[in-house]
Amino acid sequence: MFEFSNLQEIWSTMKKNKLRTFLTGFSVTWGIFMLIVLLGAGNGLSNGIGYNFRNISTNLCECWTRYTSMPYKGMPTNRRLQFTIEDVKDIKRYHPEVGLISPLNYRSDTISFNKEYLTGQIRSVYPDYASISYVPVNAGNGRFINAPDVAERRKVVVISPRMATVLFRDSIEPLGKYVRIGNGMFQVIGIYEDENKMPDSPAYIPFTTGQMLFESGYRVYDIVFTLEGVNTKTQAEAFEKRLKERFAYRHRFSPDDKNAIGFYSAGEEFRMWQGMTNGIAFFIWIVGIGTLMAGIVGVSNIMLITVRERTKEFGIRKAIGAKPSSILRLIIIESVLVTAVFGYIGMVSGIGLTEGIDYIMDMTGANAAPSSGGREGSTTVFRHPTVNLGISLAATGVLIIAGVLAGYFPARKAVKISVIDAIRNDE
Repeated sequence: MFEFSNLQEIWSTMKKNKLRTFLTGFSVTWGIFMLIVLLGAGNGLSNGIGYNFRNISTNLCECWTRYTSMPYKGMPTNRRLQFTIEDVKDIKRYHPEVGLISPLNYRSDTISFNKEYLTGQIRSVYPDYASISYVPVNAGNGRFINAPDVAERRKVVVISPRMATVLFRDSIEPLGKYVRIGNGMFQVIGIYEDENKMPDSPAYIPFTTGQMLFESGYRVYDIVFTLEGVNTKTQAEAFEKRLKERFAYRHRFSPDDKNAIGFYSAGEEFRMWQGMTNGIAFFIWIVGIGTLMAGIVGVSNIMLITVRERTKEFGIRKAIGAKPSSILRLIIIESVLVTAVFGYIGMVSGIGLTEGIDYIMDMTGANAAPSSGGREGSTTVFRHPTVNLGISLAATGVLIIAGVLAGYFPARKAVKISVIDAIRNDE
């Protein structure tokens, strides 16, 4: 049984060796403190990168036409390629990995309502585009482009919050009103959510309408789509190769012409960032655990020295009837107290620092830095650098268990020494 006198004895021993106890405790505190701070920094980096991709499908792909850079079957170099709507259908037909898909045309034009006007980008899209590029329309703000809009070539438009603010002053309700885009009148059917409030946020119209009015009824600038079941770099490269080979067959250019078709993969960018953060996280764990182990080794060495210094005392205790288990328990409790108390101080200090940084970032707006992820908008690389409490407690628990082991092995060695040898020990 543990008695209060044991605690007094341990306290007395620690007071006699204040510097040694402090240095041992500091190594433990510093180890757990650095582990928590490093894990918080790693989480902040991971959260920041994840935040950049929150508004975009991580499996998004986009392709567009460029100029050929080599002759092919009598065709000259520097030939301008052009997608058509048949290419969109062909992608769905020959590539089962493709999920959502939308052609994309864009142009800058004047948008006006009564005497108010602005110049903005107009994007002609399919309904799938809202899910591909995350263009949410909240309840009460209308809707996005739908299939009947595309099939019937309706003159409808979904505008950004900034466009609604600039065009519809004096508390005019935009939904249902008609705005002029170029020479045509379009009915406002929705206002999408745009947390970035970017001044160049576009308006969206049905693809068929935009193609008929602005692109002579056939041209397609870009094709955006999502991929299903393509999760590795090897799979992504194989898909890109097959896609470009199919385009080469349809548009009669060399399959080896790398300049003919532009291709972007958010998945590849996401995997690159994810790989980097995983590597950093692994490095952080290695450094943190190494620092923690240094503290544990320090405790073990100090306990070994303590046992050697008190070997004669332990011999006298055994001579007057003390059981080996009581000596063993005394040393282990001292080791646990050092690791538990100073480990707790390190845990609280580490959590306090990370939470304090997170609070400051909240107050300054750094955690809410606007980002649309991927290729557009500003980005952030650091958000909410905090550590899960469970991980902190687990690390402290491991430290305490290590403290038990650090005290147990020197103590076991001490209690195995015979009484005569222990009393004769001069150290």
